[in-house]
Amino acid sequence: RPLAFWIRYTIFSPRGAPENAVGELWAILFRGEGNRHIAAKSETPLSNCAFSAHGLSARIGAAELSDGRATGAVAQGVANISWDLRFGGGGPPLFLLPHNLYEKRFPAAKSLVSRPLARFDGKIVVGDDEIDIEGWTGSQNHNWGRRHTDLYAWGQVAGFDDHPDTFLEVATARLKFGPSWTPPITPVALRRAGREYTCTSLSQSFRARGDFRCFEWDFATRDHEVEIAGRISAPREAFVGLAYANPPGGVKHCLNSKIATCTLTVRELGSGRVERLTAQHRAAFEILTDDRSHGVAIVA
Repeated sequence: RPLAFWIRYTIFSPRGAPENAVGELWAILFRGEGNRHIAAKSETPLSNCAFSAHGLSARIGAAELSDGRATGAVAQGVANISWDLRFGGGGPPLFLLPHNLYEKRFPAAKSLVSRPLARFDGKIVVGDDEIDIEGWTGSQNHNWGRRHTDLYAWGQVAGFDDHPDTFLEVATARLKFGPSWTPPITPVALRRAGREYTCTSLSQSFRARGDFRCFEWDFATRDHEVEIAGRISAPREAFVGLAYANPPGGVKHCLNSKIATCTLTVRELGSGRVERLTAQHRAAFEILTDDRSHGVAIVA
């Protein structure tokens, strides 16, 4: 069933003006049946926020994120979303970059999956509708940096239809240096059948194939053990448009879906064994772009 939620607690600090930093609270409920998505965002003065220096705990106004608990409410126009969720379980953190790059200036934006395959319980209330969350599988993620990546697609699958313990994290990014763009950089990390395949080194990521557009994305990579190829796609109506302010200035558009479809082929090079996996309406797919011709309404 195409039903999913996305909640984000974050801090936005414009370059050169830290006194204007704010806490941001975002929430989306994706309802693919009838495309009745609801999205909202609020901003809170930093004086009414708290962010832990030693973990992922945060408080933005009355909304709180702690180890295993997320509560909050956000209203924007006619959109009104509140939540009270507990989460736990899952595997160890999964890294989409080589470990040494997390301490370096490059790349300027970094991410990791702090809790893949987490289980969520609780409720989400949208207007007069209350959605019971009972054992939903998802993840907790952490993103940070001095600026947004210039152009990217990001995807994640927290459990495939017939392979609930398989977890995929993938991105294709291009960076701009002056007038020049890098070729696509595509790191891929996959946990499957007790194994972890991390095709995330810079050399692997540059050699990998990644080609995305609105609203399809094909990618492929390999190492000495495995070849991985996949496609993530969704109709335009499955996306919600968000305006992401960039710390150096300007605004990017984030086209956000959590009800996309992913097909994945995994070929073991030693045995020749081929496995095909599908995640229907349960893949994350985001595109960050400066292009304004995508046709997705920006609602938050």
